[in-house]
Amino acid sequence: MTYQLHYWPTIQGRGEFVRLALEAAGVDYVDVARKSPKRGGGETALMRRLRDPHNPWPPFAPPFLVHGSVVIGQTAAILLYLGPRLFLVGDSEQDRVWTHQIQLTIADIVAEAHDTHHPVGTGLYYEDQKPEAARVAQSFREERIPKYLNWFEQVLRRNPAGDTHLVGDALSYADLSLFQLVDGLRYAFPKATARALAATAAVVKLHDNVSRRQRVHEYLKSPRRIAFNEEGIFRRYPELDG
Repeated sequence: MTYQLHYWPTIQGRGEFVRLALEAAGVDYVDVARKSPKRGGGETALMRRLRDPHNPWPPFAPPFLVHGSVVIGQTAAILLYLGPRLFLVGDSEQDRVWTHQIQLTIADIVAEAHDTHHPVGTGLYYEDQKPEAARVAQSFREERIPKYLNWFEQVLRRNPAGDTHLVGDALSYADLSLFQLVDGLRYAFPKATARALAATAAVVKLHDNVSRRQRVHEYLKSPRRIAFNEEGIFRRYPELDG
């Protein structure tokens, strides 16, 4: 059964964490909203599935994954499902729970990154909340980015199998997600992220190692990889980078 990813077609956003797992595993999948409407794709197909009144497990919002009769929403839950099927998580219960915990922590900082440019409300434009965004962004770049990246550094350093991976001695979806997080922070907060990464050498090494993996490297160079832009989660507003 082909995996069907439903996410917005013009941004990386939270769907990119799922795309990276699917691409790194080299499995067949359909990015439904990026498919031609003539071939059953587009945002209309996404919204039709999202609003399906017969689905007993309705997702709250994209991204969501359809795999046969299974429908899963929430990035971390999707990756929890995909992990063992794509061989991107360890076999033991401890490894699977630990990998999921790391993914949930990544989801936390992703939400905080989003809130730097929309601290008041998602229904408002950034221009409507710039003073509040400036205050939130200062705390994010001075306190939160270093705190999170230092925690990931400690996770890598304490891994009994070595600091090449977050969990065990093989690539996991958490490694791919940390790669994406670092890429996003570098785009949105280049100066603040450079300062934090200067003290987290193992995080930098993991990021670079992931980017060199053949399937990941090929994906990053392909048109399937959507460029960062100011419609997604990680947005570059120079004034928010100090």
